[in-house]
Amino acid sequence: MARAGDSYIVRLKNAHLMWGEYHPSRHSHTRNTIYGEGYIKIPAEKAYEFGIFNQNNTLGENAYYDCVSHDGYYHGTLLAQGQQADPNYAKQFSEYENLKGIGDWYNHVGAVEGDYVKVKFTSPNSIIIEHSKTDSFNI
Repeated sequence: MARAGDSYIVRLKNAHLMWGEYHPSRHSHTRNTIYGEGYIKIPAEKAYEFGIFNQNNTLGENAYYDCVSHDGYYHGTLLAQGQQADPNYAKQFSEYENLKGIGDWYNHVGAVEGDYVKVKFTSPNSIIIEHSKTDSFNI
């Protein structure tokens, strides 16, 4: 389980910034392109180290996280979803019931491919996110 102060940094790719446009299933003719969706990657080693479980885990662990952004723009509930090699562990955060929530924040901060996001736990189920053009952060 994550502890206050645990954190990780990810470098953004276009797939993170434009999930609804880049996701492979969007090209299967079963789903339309949806502009504005975004997510925050969870590296496998951090998912395992911090115990970031998805909603389908068999361990009964929480997959929901209260989240605010360092700039104060974003407030919401993130869902840890997708799966790593061990299917109990999540591979990304997206806003619960609103895949455009993180995409809207990315747009607000002017995020582009190559920028960075820091995810810092303030409690086991609360996080603060910050965007930066470099890999140095305030939080």
